[in-house]
Parts: sequence; C-alpha cells; structure tokens
Amino acid sequence: MEQRQMLDAAARKLARLPTNCRVTSENIDGLHAEWLFFAGAREDQVILYLHGGGYALCSANTHRPLAARIGKAAGVKVLFPEYRLAPEHPFPAAIEDAVSAYRWLLDHGHQPAQIIFAGDSAGGGLCLATALVLRDQNMPLPAALVCLSPWVDLTSSGESYRKNNTLDPYLNLKVVKQAVRMYAGDHPYDHPLISPIFADLTGLPPLFIQVGNHEILQSDAEALAARARSVDVEVTIKVWKGMWHVWQISGDILPEARRAIREIGGFIRKSLK
Repeated sequence: MEQRQMLDAAARKLARLPTNCRVTSENIDGLHAEWLFFAGAREDQVILYLHGGGYALCSANTHRPLAARIGKAAGVKVLFPEYRLAPEHPFPAAIEDAVSAYRWLLDHGHQPAQIIFAGDSAGGGLCLATALVLRDQNMPLPAALVCLSPWVDLTSSGESYRKNNTLDPYLNLKVVKQAVRMYAGDHPYDHPLISPIFADLTGLPPLFIQVGNHEILQSDAEALAARARSVDVEVTIKVWKGMWHVWQISGDILPEARRAIREIGGFIRKSLK
C-alpha cells in the first residue's frame, strides 16, 4: 500500500534510535523480525513488541525507536516481529504470527516468566488477543502485558470516540472505522479476539496500561482496566493529562514521553524479577 511506503520512508528519515542500540535480523518460520540489543541487557529476558498501525500499517521502521527506548529503559532485549497486515491478511493473521513468535521464543529456551508482551494501539490489543489464545491453548503465559493506548474495542462504543474525536491529533473515528473494516472482514466486530474488551480475561498476567485523556481510545483503556479487575487480574493504569494517541513514540523530544517510558521500564524490571 502507498500509505505504508510513505510512512516507512518518513520514518527512515526522521526516526532515531537510542545510543548503544544494536539491530539484527531474525527469521521466525518465514516471518521477518528484528532483535534490538542494548549494552548490559540480560540475555535471558526479552520483550516481545507488537507494533500499532490499525493492523494495516506500520512496521519496524516506524516503531523500532519506540520499542528500543522501552527495551533500553527496562534493560531488556526486544524481539520485534513484523506480523502480517490487513487487508491482504485480515483477522486472525496477526494473532497467528504473534503466537508463532512467542512459541519460537519458548522453543529457543526463553522462559515465560522472563518474557513481556508490549504493544501500542492495535499492538496493545494484539498483546491481549495473543495472551487469550495462549491461555485457551493451556500454554504458559508471559510475565506481564504492557499496553500503550490499547485498541481493544473495535465497535467504537466508548464515550471518548465522540468526546475526543477532535482533540486527538493522530487518530479519529473515520480512520478507526476504515481500519476495522480492513482487519475484521466478515467477522463481528465484538468478536473477543478482535475486540478483547468483550473477552473473558480470567487468568491473564498483570496488565500495565498508559493512555492519554485527549485520545479517542481513552474509553478502551479504562474499560479494559475495569473488566480485567473484575476477574481479579492485576492492573496498573495511568491516564496522562493532555496526552494524545501513543505520545510515547515522541520519546526523543517530548518530556512526557520520556517519563512514560521510564515508568514502563520500571514496571518491566519489577515484573521480571
């Protein structure tokens, strides 16, 4: 898609990695992925990072710096799979690829208690959907899930979709509805693996959620936290005043993004002890 090419080209020009970050390519059963390494990071701990982009856009080029800053803040290496995108590969292709990446980590000696799932926007929803599939397959689950501005209600039922539609500079209801059609296809939008807000979240590992009060997905994050707590899942959520959709991606220039990433790093360090 032309839009993908434009985003990737812009990202290659503008994106900057943190210092001492080393990038290598990996092949996960035919799926392209990258490793992000940092000096002093423990070799036995890993973040499986799932990028946002409405399940239809973005790549390692657009999200590598964000994943790298999180990995550096946590002192943990990052595995970044480029899962298949809609509309060429609609639901459940992204989930299948994320599950494959996790199983690949286990097959290569990584322990579930030393793995963190992290993702932004659609990637946050994908973290949840992947964990739900693994739970239902009786697979051991990762230590925790980090969800940044998670997109978990593809029915767009929350109040913030209307209230913040003109406040959020990066995401609006029209764009969301286009992405839903491409990803969900003929499946109902409230399918629990398409919209994890409607899933039974029992048994999931601890959730860490960040969301801004100027973004249209604020309702998604708050409803997710409430639903998870109702089934005794441990939840840490913070609503950041004045912040927009995935502001953390501006971590090299925005003070609030740097603070948010430090908090993410602290949570991951604590979860992996």
